[in-house]
Amino acid sequence: MSQKIKNLMLPLAMVSGAVFHKWMGELTFLSPYLIFMMLFITYCKLRPGDFKPHRMQAVLLTVQMLLAAAVYGALTWWNHTLAEGVFICVYIPTATAAPVITSMLGGSISSVATFSLISNLFVALTGPIVLAAVGDHAEYTFIQSMLLIMRGVFPLLLLPLAAALGVRYILPKLHSKLVEKQQISFYLWAVSLVIVVGSCVSFAISHWRPDNTWTMILLALGALAVCLIQFKIGRMVGGRYGDKVSGGQGLGQKNTVLAVWLALAYMHPIASIAPAAYIAWQNIINSWQLVRHRG
Repeated sequence: MSQKIKNLMLPLAMVSGAVFHKWMGELTFLSPYLIFMMLFITYCKLRPGDFKPHRMQAVLLTVQMLLAAAVYGALTWWNHTLAEGVFICVYIPTATAAPVITSMLGGSISSVATFSLISNLFVALTGPIVLAAVGDHAEYTFIQSMLLIMRGVFPLLLLPLAAALGVRYILPKLHSKLVEKQQISFYLWAVSLVIVVGSCVSFAISHWRPDNTWTMILLALGALAVCLIQFKIGRMVGGRYGDKVSGGQGLGQKNTVLAVWLALAYMHPIASIAPAAYIAWQNIINSWQLVRHRG
């Protein structure tokens, strides 16, 4: 497939998702399987020894938590719902699919994969306490919340890795072919974008009410602001350690599905518009990065 067509695939995928959003709800069940396959193919490039904690990951996690606290503190006095929504866009961990985009952009897969595991574990352990403190309500106990977060996140993080390592040692010929066919992840990502963007648009429409229009606009703009800030700061931190791409994706690409669930469970329902909007913003940025990277 020509490079020009590849460059058009991601923008067309997002437009298609928005246009055909009414039908995307029927396809959302495919998202975990698409992410699993993307991660499985990407993880085939890794060896067990590639997963090593690094100082950059500690800095990224520290920046993430400080920024989350600063955003909440700056906004809660003015609009508590806005503060909740924007806060969750910063506090949530790295997306499970972040290593896939990092690989496409030429960054360190192992660095982002390791940080994804660390940040997701950190949020699983601290989330029940932090979210109970900043949110409006909590429907679950600490243990229930922790187990629900871990159950929703870790299978999608660990199973593709286990499958990739198993293929490496049990089916080495298949493994070699998968390593050479990394472009498959790009096409899977394009299909995933159609579903994700369509679901995001449907979510926003279903939550719209005339009396909360202004709040929804502020939540979407707040999500855009912290999305840009996190990608920028992440690239700055990554630049100090020789990997801007990994830093940017590690801090900027978020587990937005988890964020929407946490917002609905702990916060005012309208606050969930922020992470829903973040889905669109981060995918627009990722698509722009991929088009730019591919020339």
